[in-house]
Amino acid sequence: MAEPLLITRDGHVETWTLNLPERRNPISDAPMVDAIEAAATRVTGDVSVRAVIITGAGSAFSSGGDVRAMAERSGMFGGTGAEIADGYRRGIQRIPRALFDCPVPLIAAVNGPAVGAGCDLTLMCDIRIASTEAFFAESFVKVGLIPGDGGAFLLPRVVGAARAAEMALTGDRISAETALEWGLVSRVVAPGDLLAAAREIADRIAANPPVAVRAGKQLLREAATLSLDQVLDTSADVQAFMHGTADHAEAVAAFVEKREPRFSGE
Repeated sequence: MAEPLLITRDGHVETWTLNLPERRNPISDAPMVDAIEAAATRVTGDVSVRAVIITGAGSAFSSGGDVRAMAERSGMFGGTGAEIADGYRRGIQRIPRALFDCPVPLIAAVNGPAVGAGCDLTLMCDIRIASTEAFFAESFVKVGLIPGDGGAFLLPRVVGAARAAEMALTGDRISAETALEWGLVSRVVAPGDLLAAAREIADRIAANPPVAVRAGKQLLREAATLSLDQVLDTSADVQAFMHGTADHAEAVAAFVEKREPRFSGE
């Protein structure tokens, strides 16, 4: 059996490729959930990994949940109501928890359709860029379901309440160009340029002090649910810590000495 998630590394950047192209890369199977969670846990503890690109093998980014398994009521979609609820909590919901808590910047390189939980997977990333061949659909309602993997939390924070409601309640797809207009992605590129564009962003992130990048990402995540006073208090505490890091000292020294910095992640 093929590895559900292919992981490659080049310098400080990893690329995670959803690797079930014959099934359009569903993410609801236990092996895929396990692989994504394990990868997120691993890079969280490895400060030498400074950015991660997530993409899909074949023509799709991800089809989300496995509709055939739904029809067969197998895997996480089988059993009593209580068992299905538990299946979500112990299954696919581990992905948003793992990625939301991961301090490494995540870049979704959306090469093709991102549907249902596949759309939500892009929302779990910090930056999204899309191929002109991509489209996005919060399509759970089309199969009589609701976003079960955190989409109701993530989508309004990215595109706003009205557009999130339009996507979730119609289930209609939006093109890469509409996704750009709505702020769901930050750029749209030709298919052949997608991974290079993602890598260019990843390299710009990786050139910065990794401790500051990780702390900055976490602050952005937390600030979405905090008051201004709470954000200011948290920022003061984090900033005090950052002033004591070796990478801050190196960044200031390199600026003064007009040379390229050498960051250690400390």
